[in-house]
Amino acid sequence: MFPLIVAALAATGAAAPAPAASRADGSFEIAQLVVRSHVVVRIETAQAALPPAFVTLKEKKGPKCIPRDTIVGAAVLAGNSVDFILRGNTRLRARFSNSCPALDFYAGFYLDQRQDGQICAGRDVIHSRAGGECEINRFRLMIPVPAK
Repeated sequence: MFPLIVAALAATGAAAPAPAASRADGSFEIAQLVVRSHVVVRIETAQAALPPAFVTLKEKKGPKCIPRDTIVGAAVLAGNSVDFILRGNTRLRARFSNSCPALDFYAGFYLDQRQDGQICAGRDVIHSRAGGECEINRFRLMIPVPAK
C-alpha cells in the first residue's frame, strides 16, 4: 500500500513523505507531507478583441501593475506587445523588449498567478503555448481616438 501512496504523491507533484515507521499490524505512519501547487492562468486571444476600423488607438502611460482577475481577453496587434482587454472595456498594451516578438502568442498564452494577484511590469513574464516567454517591460493605456 505504501508504494501506491508514494506513486500518487509523485504524480501530483507532492514531495515524498518522510521515512515511515512500520507498525506490527503492517500499517505505516507518515510523519510529514508537503504539497506544493503552481497555478497558471490561460489567456485566450481572439479576433473579436480588435478595435473597429474607424477607431485608432493612442498610447498613454499605463500602471505598473494590474489585477489579474480584471483581464477578460487579449489580442496580438503589434510585433512586440500583447493587448489585454480588461473589465469595463479598458485596453492595456503589455510591451516587451524588441528581442522578444509576440508572434508566438497568437494561439493564447499563460500567466503565472502570484500571491498578490497582480501582473506587474518588470516582474512578470507571459508564456506562449509553444514554450517561449517574454518579460513585460511596461504597460501602456490604449485610448480610442476616432479616425479622421
